[in-house]
Amino acid sequence: MATAENEGSLPKGLPRLSDATLRDSAHMAGVEFGPKDAAVIAGLLVKTGIDLVEVGMVSGPDSKDADLVLATHEAIGPERSMTLVVVQDRQQVAKALDEAERLGVRHIMYSIPTSEQHARLKLGSASAKFLHVLARSAISQAKERGFHVTFSGEDGARTPRERLVPYVTAGFEAGADRFRLAETVAFLSPWQMEEVIADLAAIDGSEIEIHSHNMLGMAVANSLAAIRAGAQWISATVGGIGERGGNAPLAELLTSLRVIHGDTRFDLSHLTELSRVALRGAGLGTAFQSGPTTPHAFAYELPGQLSNPEAYETLPAELVGNSRELCVRTRLTPALVTWALAESGVFVDVEAFTPWLVERQERGGRPLLDRDAIRKAAIDFQAA
Repeated sequence: MATAENEGSLPKGLPRLSDATLRDSAHMAGVEFGPKDAAVIAGLLVKTGIDLVEVGMVSGPDSKDADLVLATHEAIGPERSMTLVVVQDRQQVAKALDEAERLGVRHIMYSIPTSEQHARLKLGSASAKFLHVLARSAISQAKERGFHVTFSGEDGARTPRERLVPYVTAGFEAGADRFRLAETVAFLSPWQMEEVIADLAAIDGSEIEIHSHNMLGMAVANSLAAIRAGAQWISATVGGIGERGGNAPLAELLTSLRVIHGDTRFDLSHLTELSRVALRGAGLGTAFQSGPTTPHAFAYELPGQLSNPEAYETLPAELVGNSRELCVRTRLTPALVTWALAESGVFVDVEAFTPWLVERQERGGRPLLDRDAIRKAAIDFQAA
C-alpha cells in the first residue's frame, strides 16, 4: 500500500509510458525481431496500457525496418506508434521524412546528438550553433508535413547545462511537441537526474521524456527521479533488453509505480508473456539480464561503436572483467566486415563478400556471428 509520503513524491499527473522494445531493443547487437514478433509485442504493450510503442529507425529510402513499422501499424494503428528518424543534414532529413510518410508514420522521434563528443562523431561538428540550426531545420520540416515531433538529446545526460538547455529551448521554439533526454551513456545518479530534468521542465511549453540505459543499474531509479523533477514521459523496454547494459526494464518500472506510488493504471498481467515473447523473438533465451556483466553489455553491431567505444561506454568492459565483442546476424555492412577482418590475415573483396555473407545468413536461419565467425566465413568465401 502506498503511503501518503510516497504518493506525494510524484506529481499529481502520473507519467505516461512509451516502450522502445521494437526500436532500441531491436537494434541491440544480434537482435532482429520479425514482423510477427512486432505485431504480438505491440499488441501486448497496448493491452498493458502503454501509451506509445516506438518501432524502427529510418534514415532514408528503403528502410530495413519497414516491415516492423508496417506490422506494428497493422496491429495497433499508426497513432499509437512512433518511429525514430536519424538526423544528419537537411537533405538527408527530407529523404527520411519521405520514407516515414511512405510507411504511414505519424509520430517521429528525431535522433540528434547533443554532447560535443557525439556531435563531433556523427555530425562532423561540435558547434552548438550548428546543432541549433540543424534541429530547428529538422523540426520545421517535420511540422510542415504534419508530424507529431519528439526531438532527442542523444547523450544528453553528459551534455553540460549551458549547452543542453539552449538546445532544448530552441527545439520547442521551432515547434517540437516533446523532448527526450537520452541517457545514452549511463552517467547520472537519481539526484543528479532531478537537477537536469528540473532545468528542462522549467522551459516554457516544455514536455519532457526520459530514456535511460541501465549500465549502472539505475535506469528505473533515474526514470522515477526524472518524473519527480517534472518529466511527463518515461521510455522503457520489455525485459530491459537494449544496448549498453540494457534500458529501464518495463516490468520493474510498472511494478515500482504500482508498489511505491499506488499507480494502478496498467494491466500487469501481460508482463510475463511480454517478457517471454520478447526474449524468444530476440533470440536471447531466458537468461538475459541487464547490467555490465552480461555478455550483451559490450556487444556491438555498428562499426562506429566498435571503433569509438569510449563514446558509448560508462566504463570500460575490462573494468568489470567483461570483454568487447562484435555480435550481428544480418545487419552486416562493408565497414563492419572490414573491422572484423582487420589484422586477421584474411583478405577478401569486402564489397562482394558482405552480400554473400548476408545471403548465407538468411538461408541458414540468421545465426549469431562474432568476429571469429566472420573471419571463418571469409575463408569459406575464398574457397567458394
